[in-house]
Amino acid sequence: MHPLAEKVQQALNALGYSGKVQELPVSTRTALEAAQALNCEIGQIVKSLVFIFSGNHQPILLLVSGKNRVDEVKVGFVLGDEIRKATAQEVQQITGFPIGGVPPIGHLQILPVILDEDLLHFEIVWAAAGTPNSIFPISPTLLRDITHSRVMSVK
Repeated sequence: MHPLAEKVQQALNALGYSGKVQELPVSTRTALEAAQALNCEIGQIVKSLVFIFSGNHQPILLLVSGKNRVDEVKVGFVLGDEIRKATAQEVQQITGFPIGGVPPIGHLQILPVILDEDLLHFEIVWAAAGTPNSIFPISPTLLRDITHSRVMSVK
């Protein structure tokens, strides 16, 4: 297993999660690629997106359904500060993972997390596990619990 995928598996294990990270022979870098590889709905794919608050420049992680696009103005308004999407370099520095493989857990620093309420409509969702072809299944309620997420609409 790739060292980054192994790091995610260890973080999951430490949180009491019994599922296994899967490394696929095809890319799961985008929500569409992941849904095609897993033969599931695009909405079941969890996009782990890092944003930066304008005021204090602190990062925040949004776990977003693969079918949704984040309304940055709406989310910023609800959170009380404008947000912008982090650059690829910022994502790597903040999480320790490359874009296309950012998992919802195991980052270099603890991040506040928002969970897209649309993910709760599924029994199982799939999240990135450190690399552009590693992924793991999880119930959205367990994902919410292990990430200590605030649930809200992001679209």
